[in-house]
Amino acid sequence: MKAVIYARYSSDNQREESIEGQMRDCMHYAEYNNIQVVGSYIDRALSAKTDNRPEFQKMIKDSAKQLFDVIIVWKLDRFARNRFDSAFYKNTLKKNGVRVVSATESISQGAEGIILEAVLEGYAEYFSVELGEKVMRGMTDNALKAMSNGGITPLGYYLDEEQHLQIDESKAPFVREIFQRFADGEAIKTIIADMNARGVGIAVRMTKRPGKKPYVKQLGYNSVRRLLSNRKYIGEYKFKDIVIPDAIPPIVDKDLFEKVQKRIVVNTRAPAAHKAKVDYLLTTKLFCGKCKAMMIGDSGTGKKGTTYHYYKCANAKKTHTCDKKSVNKDKIENAVVKAVMSKVMDDELMEQLADILYDLQEQESSILPALKQQLKDVENSIENMLNAIQQGVVLDSTKKRLADLENRKKELEIEIAQEQIKCPTLTREQILFGLTKFRNLDLTTQKGKQTLLDGFVNSIYLFDDYAIITCNYKDGEEKITFEDIESSELGEYIKNKSEQRCSDLLADGDPCGNRTHDFTVKG
Repeated sequence: MKAVIYARYSSDNQREESIEGQMRDCMHYAEYNNIQVVGSYIDRALSAKTDNRPEFQKMIKDSAKQLFDVIIVWKLDRFARNRFDSAFYKNTLKKNGVRVVSATESISQGAEGIILEAVLEGYAEYFSVELGEKVMRGMTDNALKAMSNGGITPLGYYLDEEQHLQIDESKAPFVREIFQRFADGEAIKTIIADMNARGVGIAVRMTKRPGKKPYVKQLGYNSVRRLLSNRKYIGEYKFKDIVIPDAIPPIVDKDLFEKVQKRIVVNTRAPAAHKAKVDYLLTTKLFCGKCKAMMIGDSGTGKKGTTYHYYKCANAKKTHTCDKKSVNKDKIENAVVKAVMSKVMDDELMEQLADILYDLQEQESSILPALKQQLKDVENSIENMLNAIQQGVVLDSTKKRLADLENRKKELEIEIAQEQIKCPTLTREQILFGLTKFRNLDLTTQKGKQTLLDGFVNSIYLFDDYAIITCNYKDGEEKITFEDIESSELGEYIKNKSEQRCSDLLADGDPCGNRTHDFTVKG
């Protein structure tokens, strides 16, 4: 597992030395948990109340490069203090396969905020889908008129003012040449080398702008393969399910195009078998109950060649200083998912969480309450002045003062509206609706399970005979055995959804030789 460290200190009451302390604790955490640190991002004298932090933004951007799996912070408030920024950027990181962990907080402070982030993320996804539907309607209208919907303009074409593809006579001959040479049996690599030597490439900019030359990218193997299969070259326009023949001026005749397609089929070889990526859903959440080290994903091969996946204590794997047995991956993941879902199905608990999260929103923003208080003070001042006027107390400065207060009231109302747009406050009903949406997650998929675990599970400490699952809220304890889980309503729910037997949880034969454990769920 690879990680980077993010450290930050604000300018108000911290010094450069605090960065050294953060880095030291984060490095110790990484070493203890067998995590390889590949880099660090440091913002000095910058507050986490804003996301306008250069190194922070660079880290978010770099997460898309798949260079690291985890971001280690000294405390979670080093990452962000604004709940909405935190939810937004953690969602971005999640899409890139990166998680944020705290080096000093095994149970994060204000854990309910993580559930609030999950609810906000759900609403953000809803609005994104709604926006996507509107965009799709516009793109469909464009498609029906054979207009471009964006993307790189194919080599040999340009876009006219009405966003229709037209033949670029200076480049179209190269396209015909590529098709003909490939149809005659020439290898793609030699065609690419010749074309690049002659300066033929793909214009990245879609339209020709006065005074600006289109940026040209050299041809590559994949781009030529796509070119040879692009039906636009025989005049066919396609967008989603909309196909319009002869909507684009053709560059290549259909006979040559079909000859090329036949050769592509002949040359196509079955891709090499790649090792499937296995998602360990409890990574950064599962800890050894004996030594408190993180349990990391591992795999082994049985005598019959079957690959088994499990979680292993980092100390047991790296330094052999712990004798904690490994645990079957699917067994522990499904047990935790079932235990957490049983909580989500509890109506009374959801009502309590809705109250907590609603109140939490008011605590998250320090700006909005201050603005509302200022508005209240201004309104009181206006009311006092009006009362004084009614009593006949009118001075030369009274009218000007009253006008200033009225202007200030309007300014504050605008500032409050802007802050509410930036950090929207959900109603209690919206929060409750968001919480109950977790009940509809498809737990037969990795994505559904991961969403549930990310929202509700803070940490799991695994002992030899039981596990303590700490959720992102405070509640009682409940002891759940594998037999209880197998016969539960939730087990039937998963069974009906996937049409698979939940008894897979009890399957024997993993290389760890583990037996059934009891589990304690701690809220």
